[in-house]
Amino acid sequence: MIRTRVGYAGGSKENPTYYDLGLHSETVQIDFDPSRISYQDLLDIFWRSHNPTSAPYSIQYKSIIFYHDEEQKRLAEESKALEEQSRGRKIQTEIVPFDRFYLAEDYHQKYYLRARPDLANELHAVYPDLNDYINSTAVARLNGYVGGNGDRETLQRELDSYGLSPQGKQRLLDLVGSLAQ
Repeated sequence: MIRTRVGYAGGSKENPTYYDLGLHSETVQIDFDPSRISYQDLLDIFWRSHNPTSAPYSIQYKSIIFYHDEEQKRLAEESKALEEQSRGRKIQTEIVPFDRFYLAEDYHQKYYLRARPDLANELHAVYPDLNDYINSTAVARLNGYVGGNGDRETLQRELDSYGLSPQGKQRLLDLVGSLAQ
């Protein structure tokens, strides 16, 4: 992953907010390097990460894939059809063209790190500008590790590149180790 950010997309309201979404849905914007992870791999993760057969109880929380080109659309539709066949149930996920992404409020960004202020504070020291923090690849990756994604072996290879103190590195390793158990 190069970057992940949370926000709103899919509606027509200009500058939506959490309390005034219009017809937007909460979304995750993922910037990725296709030489390291494919769009198909991202779709596989998407399908495993939630129950796409449940009808949403509001537009805000619907399952949706935004595509940027015809190839992404084709792959998304094919993967949806395979999921329906595999699950034996109708998939509720919508597949729609991307139009515009609105960044969610600061307090919604890097959710898992917010629960770990010891690590978040160290990263804020490395990225004192909030936009740099939100857009940082390192912060996105560490947020993922804290959220239980990734393995300890990969983290150990990357750990020195994140700018954490020795204590921060150890806290992160301990946390990732405890999540794997």
